[in-house]
Amino acid sequence: MARVPVLSAPPPPAPELPPATVNPGYPNGFHHGLSLLHGWLPITVQLLALVALLVAVGWRTRRWRLLWVPVCVLVGGVAALAAWFYVDDQGLASDPAPPLLWVCVAATGGALAVAVLGWRSARWWRRGVSAVAVPLALLGTGIVLNQWVGYYPTAQAAWNALTAGPLPQQTDLSALAGLRGTEVKVGRIVPVRIPDAGSHFPHRTEYVYLPPAWFAGATPPRLPSVMMIGGEFNTPADWVRSGQIMPIVDKYAAAANGQAPILVFVDSSGSFNNDTECVNGPRGDAADHLTRDVPAYVTSRFGASSDPANWAVIGWSMGGTCAIDLTVTHPELFHTFVDIAGDLGPASGDKEQTIRRLYGGDAAQWDAFDPLTVIARHGPYTEIAGLFDDLTPLHPQRPGLNTRPVDEGAVGMGGHDGVYDTGEVGAAEKLCDAGRAAGIDCTIHTTKGGHTWQFASAAFASSFPWVAARVGLPAPPPA
Repeated sequence: MARVPVLSAPPPPAPELPPATVNPGYPNGFHHGLSLLHGWLPITVQLLALVALLVAVGWRTRRWRLLWVPVCVLVGGVAALAAWFYVDDQGLASDPAPPLLWVCVAATGGALAVAVLGWRSARWWRRGVSAVAVPLALLGTGIVLNQWVGYYPTAQAAWNALTAGPLPQQTDLSALAGLRGTEVKVGRIVPVRIPDAGSHFPHRTEYVYLPPAWFAGATPPRLPSVMMIGGEFNTPADWVRSGQIMPIVDKYAAAANGQAPILVFVDSSGSFNNDTECVNGPRGDAADHLTRDVPAYVTSRFGASSDPANWAVIGWSMGGTCAIDLTVTHPELFHTFVDIAGDLGPASGDKEQTIRRLYGGDAAQWDAFDPLTVIARHGPYTEIAGLFDDLTPLHPQRPGLNTRPVDEGAVGMGGHDGVYDTGEVGAAEKLCDAGRAAGIDCTIHTTKGGHTWQFASAAFASSFPWVAARVGLPAPPPA
């Protein structure tokens, strides 16, 4: 296996991006296994939950029907309203949730009320059905939520995540030394606990992918690195589990004689539902963690290049916003970004709500992390390039702008499919225009799909060869 050359000089000018095209579909891996996004399983669970709830309610007595059933309905309505208010108040979702989600939340609250309020008057078999109706309704709610965001494409993917099973090709840090100098045909993923001395950001276990070339020779080559950031609701393993990108990476590495960038799957949130938008604020100093802790650790622990020309950031949804934001605020660290369906800037509601939620009311922090403001203040950039993979629909006043249909049958059913985030619409054009005016080389690419992990994976597949070339790796020979 050829040794990867030391990357001591900036890479050559970025290769030209291919013309914007419409990706005809998603990687086939999303359709392997029992689907949670479409097919018979989601509807079966929802029907079973409905039948169980109806049987649990039953006809019973007149007092039950006239007093307690309305109370149970009221409890369900309050549960749905409370969930909606919480999501809206915290700015947890920028796209509208499907109405079925709130119906399922109401059914879960109602089922719990039926089980509690009707327990004493119910026969033994109805008590059993009442007890079963609650988890069924909760499971139905989870399935609708998953269909909305396309988080787990299959039951196997969900089970692996819920049981914290190992990632594909996962190994321990302690095993790396034994693999050095051996012929490693497939790269390895190692879980790491990155010190937080530079940020004090409470983060979860993160992951690092090491390509086969990292194991060649007596010492690691100075490979380039790519920081991988997921969406608003996330775990550091999402690009691997939900995005299913490792076959794409493995195929590239196999064609490039084992060479590929080190991939760093970071924790930008600290917990599943803590939307930091990769900024510093009351929700944690995520920006400091990603710019101070992570690059220093990867460089020192894995021998990666510290040259910003050899570092890129790829992000999806919230992570897409993070990708451009981290690059324009820290060009001394990153020279390349891929923004997949990101917003115009870090957002948790409108500007006033964002300043309150993300920055604790400090308006100066808005300016410090808003990409358009940062670009305007910074002035000319050099050697910075980015790719936007956008989901903007056809603009009525600008015919031909990112025209493509959304295939509702290809992905999950819900607010993210065909309902475009108003913060996302036109964001790529505005950011790219501002970037070009400041010397940033950027291109807007389009891929067919809804706002789901399947789209993110397709966008990653189309952009990864360009990113690898940008950070200094030679292009694989033609197949």
